[in-house]
Amino acid sequence: MPQQTVAYTPMIRDMAVDERPRERLIQVGAQAVSTAELLAIILRTGSGGENVLRLAERLLSQFQDLPGLARASVAELMNVKGVGPAKAVEIKAALEVGRRLLASAPQERSRVASPADAANLLMSEMMFLEQEHLRLILLDTRNRVLNTPTIYIGSLNTSVVRIGELFRAAIKENAAAFIVAHNHPSGDPSPSPEDVNVTRQIVQAGKLLDIELLDHIIIGHQRFVSLKERGLGFNS
Repeated sequence: MPQQTVAYTPMIRDMAVDERPRERLIQVGAQAVSTAELLAIILRTGSGGENVLRLAERLLSQFQDLPGLARASVAELMNVKGVGPAKAVEIKAALEVGRRLLASAPQERSRVASPADAANLLMSEMMFLEQEHLRLILLDTRNRVLNTPTIYIGSLNTSVVRIGELFRAAIKENAAAFIVAHNHPSGDPSPSPEDVNVTRQIVQAGKLLDIELLDHIIIGHQRFVSLKERGLGFNS
């Protein structure tokens, strides 16, 4: 009877000291270690013969890096072998601390200077969504990002989208301007007549409320379209 080959994963304690995540962070600094190593430090221990670094690498692969981990619920994380309630909560807590740090440090906020900046800000999170999501990129007077809330989930059309909801979110954050972004689950970011019609209504409402719509970005698979660049919905 053939013997099964079992992959050997050395435990962290068996690794050379200068290869262990915690020791490497002390030696070279947090910015020099990998994302997997940082996640391993948060998780602290592996499970079932798998060391914590391998567990961290598997999590990042399964959820397609940090944006996917940030979107995952505690229950979804707990479905991963080796991740119990404590580890799932540790991951969510660490990512939320990072989000709050960014929100509390305006000088560190991303700045949107072009349609590509806006698309790149959200593409990794939105391009593979199975439903349409409408999000806002709320900006201050220097085009720095204040927040990127999700306003709607579902088909984007004028019978569903209440324009006031968009501006309510902008007013709540004291935004000087904003960008609308939504995805096409088909992967094709070509604008539909409804996309153009919604954009036209938002532009007109923005003129009345003195909060400018800078652009409407449609996100596909590794592609995007700027309605402002194409002059769709922004003509007087």
